[in-house]
Amino acid sequence: MARTQTATSKSSSAPAAAPAIDIGLSGAQRKQIAEGLSRFLADSFTLYLKTHNFHWNVTGPMFNTLHLMFETQYTEQWTALDLVAERIRALGYNAPGSYAEFDRLSSIPEEPGLADTADWREMVRQLTVGNEAVCRTARKVLEGADDAGDDPTVDLLTQRLQTHEKNAWMLRSLLQ
Repeated sequence: MARTQTATSKSSSAPAAAPAIDIGLSGAQRKQIAEGLSRFLADSFTLYLKTHNFHWNVTGPMFNTLHLMFETQYTEQWTALDLVAERIRALGYNAPGSYAEFDRLSSIPEEPGLADTADWREMVRQLTVGNEAVCRTARKVLEGADDAGDDPTVDLLTQRLQTHEKNAWMLRSLLQ
């Protein structure tokens, strides 16, 4: 009587290899978009970290307003980080995930100790500038994704642009 293989039995053959990625984008296009998204992720993570830090450390007459505003922003940013990292993975690349990688890739400078010396106005200014930096990076990546016909990345970045442009506007309005 012939024996059949089951999912739990041992097989002498090697496991099937994963098929090559074939999502309608060339390897070069996927690489270019993933590299851009990695820079965008680094900017987004750096802004998230700065926003969360300022949420913890804001003081002054605008404390309650800013504490709640910063919490709303960092909570939304945290969720978006996962979406960006998963898009990088869908393109076949590893998402950056260390402080060293984020520091190397980000256009937003890390400023240790800033929360100790900054008043609420400087925090708002820093977050306005940070949101605008994220927007500039998103636009650069979006252009390449659009040229490649990568609609999921275009959609993701368009949504992120709407959020960060609105955040920059609301923050800037506090200083006018």
